[in-house]
Amino acid sequence: MASSPSVEDLELVLTISRTGSVGTAARELRISQPSASQRLARLERTCETQLFVRDTRGARPTPAGAELARRAEHILGHLSELYDAARAAAAGPRLVIGTFVSLAPILFPVLDAELPDDDINQQVDHGRYLVELVAEGTMDAAFIAIADQMDLPHGTVTRPVGHDELVLFVPRGVELPRGGKQPLRERSIAFSTYDRSSDQICARLIALGAKARRGVTLGTTVAMARRRSQLALVPRSALAHELHPGEQLVPAPFKHRLTLTLVTGTTPLPRLIALLPALREALHLTPARRN
Repeated sequence: MASSPSVEDLELVLTISRTGSVGTAARELRISQPSASQRLARLERTCETQLFVRDTRGARPTPAGAELARRAEHILGHLSELYDAARAAAAGPRLVIGTFVSLAPILFPVLDAELPDDDINQQVDHGRYLVELVAEGTMDAAFIAIADQMDLPHGTVTRPVGHDELVLFVPRGVELPRGGKQPLRERSIAFSTYDRSSDQICARLIALGAKARRGVTLGTTVAMARRRSQLALVPRSALAHELHPGEQLVPAPFKHRLTLTLVTGTTPLPRLIALLPALREALHLTPARRN
């Protein structure tokens, strides 16, 4: 049976993946390059596959190397939190709740107001990682938007919080879309979503004549639209509390529904379930039926 990788092995793989160079990784980790190369060769023998393509341009991860680096980042992240978790446990119980980066500034203030007596440990990551933490038992709950687009691990259950929809954000003084088959013709428009449909949304905007640009987060997309005085296509929840004077939301030129889902262990905390109606109202979501 293959031995488990050491912390040093994981750090080496993650650093090579990040820097693109065995030599640079070795310097960052304060080891010699021959030692780093030997350790990497040993790892590749253990995995029985090549982890990095090495040439004069540096080191590029193979699919196996990219996956090992992703898991190394996940594991090392857990290790870095061990002492904090122990101190938190000594101080008393706390809720560990996670969500994705775009929703965090909208979701966590609502949770903080609705659960004032709870010490909430707020965590932000990609939906699939958050679900893994819930399955492991190191996170109490995760609010994600891709539950219906992934295979959920054993030991997790889902409850739909509500449905969101795409809307057009119109900054002050910006002209509304025209009618016709291409209502966005020659209009620059930033867009963002929190599910996995970015490519589909971009294609639909282009078909409507728009010059579409993707924003990395919902907040960034709204800020881009305000600064450039241009339209933006975002989920309704992105502007649940932040419309400035003269700004407005109008229906999107096509229908696209998103679903925000609560993922918990098999025995979720009743107080989390009880706050879902208030959360749905605060985010302007519509009720979602469970299948």
